[in-house]
Order: sequence, then C-alpha cells, then structure tokens
Amino acid sequence: MARLTLTFDNGPHPPTTETVLDVLGERGVRATFFVVGDRLMRPGARGVAVDARAAGHWIGNHSMHHTVPLGADPDPAHALAEIVDAEEVIGDLACATPLFRPFGGGGVLGHHLLSAGAVAHLMAARYTVVTWTSVPRDWEEPVAWVDRALGDVAANDWTVLVLHDLPTGAMDGLGSFLDRATDAGTEIVQEFPEATLPIVAGVQRHDLAAISAVAAPGAPRALGQA
Repeated sequence: MARLTLTFDNGPHPPTTETVLDVLGERGVRATFFVVGDRLMRPGARGVAVDARAAGHWIGNHSMHHTVPLGADPDPAHALAEIVDAEEVIGDLACATPLFRPFGGGGVLGHHLLSAGAVAHLMAARYTVVTWTSVPRDWEEPVAWVDRALGDVAANDWTVLVLHDLPTGAMDGLGSFLDRATDAGTEIVQEFPEATLPIVAGVQRHDLAAISAVAAPGAPRALGQA
C-alpha cells in the first residue's frame, strides 16, 4: 500500500489555512505545517496555527522570511537569524523535537539549501530536518497540481508532498485530491520516511551533501542508528 505524508509550506495565511484545516478535519487527516515566522506574526495567523496544533497537526519552522535559501547567502549570520527568529515566534507551538524544512526556490534539492552555520545550529538545537519527494507546484498550477501529485503518489511507496496554504485557489482541489488518493488505496500518515530526514533530533542520519555545500561535523550515521 502506498503511503502519503502531507505537508503545507509558507503559511499560515487566513482564511486559506482555515479552509485547509476544515478539509483535513472532515477526513481525519493530520499533516505538518511548516510556517514562515513573519507570516505567523500577521493578524489572525497565530490563532489559526493554534487551531492547527490543537487538531493534532505538527508545526515546523520554515525560516523567518523565506527570501534567500540559507546556503546561498554569504553572510553566516543570516541563516542563524532566519532559524532562531522563527523559533522564537513559533514558541510553544513547536513539537517536542522541533522540525525544520529548508527552502530552495521551486522545491529543488541542492547544496543551496543549508549553510554550514545552519547545519551546526540545527544539530545543536536538536532539530529534525524534513525534506520532500514531491512538489507538484500548486502555486503555479492551481488545478493541474492534483493530477501531478496523484501521479507521484501512485509511482512511489511513500510520498512526502509539499503543498502551500496560500490564496492561489490551489487548495480548492485539496478535498478532491485526498478523496481520490484514498479511493486508490493510499494510506495517509503523519510520520516521515527516514529517507527524507537527513538530521533527526540533532543527529546526522544521512550524508548532507544533497542539501548543504558543507557537511556537518562528524561522519554520517547509518539509517536507523541513533
């Protein structure tokens, strides 16, 4: 049976995020919302994130401003500030083991995602870093993303899907997507496959070359090794 993990990036953005929560709640689906700190500070946004957390969804850090990928800025202080400032805004909404998702512009995995300083902080602060396997570009294709995402789910054993709770109209298709995925026999789970977790609770699990130009201190650990 294929598995699907749902994630939503770049919010919260009322009322779109509220609509997403309604759709998920109607179907008993739990997801993870990787929020942007400055969006969380906007009027009404924190209340929506509080509702998401109360409904059992996980809240993760997606940087403070979501402007420049953290591995692409030559200023070493930039990445640290982007993570730490968002940490402070998220506060008690964070999971016991905090979650962080880097951004790369269009969902591309590469060396530009994290700087050495970002990796060092994420490990010291015992973050779990979450990547992805499917980015159907819902922000560009508010209708076509549904079929593209269903194709990815059908082609893989476990898909970590990146969607965006933004007012593009794309989330109008979320209910249909979920219904079609479950009708096809897909199991929707909240957990992440190990392959998408290069750092778990501050411990390096995979070679970080795919997401950082400079690997973190210490040799990569084997999958499943603490």
